Amino acid sequence: MKLDILAFGAHPDDIELGAGGTIAKAIAEGKKVGVIDLTKGELGTRGTAETRKIEAENASKILGLSVRENLGFADGFFVNNKEHQLEIIKMLRKYKPEIVLCNAIDDRHIDHGKGSKLVSDACFLSGLLKIETMHNGINQEKWRPKHVYHYIQWKNIEPDFVVDISNYMNIKQKAVDAYQTQFFNSKSNEPETPITSKSFIDSVNYRARDLGRLVGVDYAEGFTVERYIAVNSLFDLK
Repeated sequence: MKLDILAFGAHPDDIELGAGGTIAKAIAEGKKVGVIDLTKGELGTRGTAETRKIEAENASKILGLSVRENLGFADGFFVNNKEHQLEIIKMLRKYKPEIVLCNAIDDRHIDHGKGSKLVSDACFLSGLLKIETMHNGINQEKWRPKHVYHYIQWKNIEPDFVVDISNYMNIKQKAVDAYQTQFFNSKSNEPETPITSKSFIDSVNYRARDLGRLVGVDYAEGFTVERYIAVNSLFDLK
């Protein structure tokens, strides 16, 4: 299956929080989108790897993803090395995305910055002919995505561009809410963390609203780039 967009997240729920509206919009426009979670989020204070798997499946249905896979890297302990790069390269060559979305370039959780650089490096290496990989016993062809964009997570990183998600904020919110064990729940007796507070879940909405305000729409999601974005004319810009 060839995908238009392949989004990577260090943990299940990273994608929904950082780029859920953009993904929902792309799918509504007829694009095929898949997600690769690097870990099962097994070190999360609340819930388990098993409950996180069910939540990710529910979120995937809400977004309308074409495919979602989990590479099973060690939560908190994966590194940017050849072993991990090759596993990502296999996914890139399997799905041949034009666009890759990945974690924030720098963030509170150490896995986010690590995952960002790991996926970015693998995107380059995936285009090298002499790196050989196999999937299901078949030699894979080289593939390098045309674009690599990084979504924004805990830290308020200044975006290089934003996507208008005004008509898709409700889908994003539902996909985030699918992770019932991870975020604010007034009935939960589990330990509190920075992301289980009501202020955190509210911030998902007000960040999108604020980015939208800055460009004259209701809601937006921001991304950073690795190279300049080219347009055909000034009239391509909103």
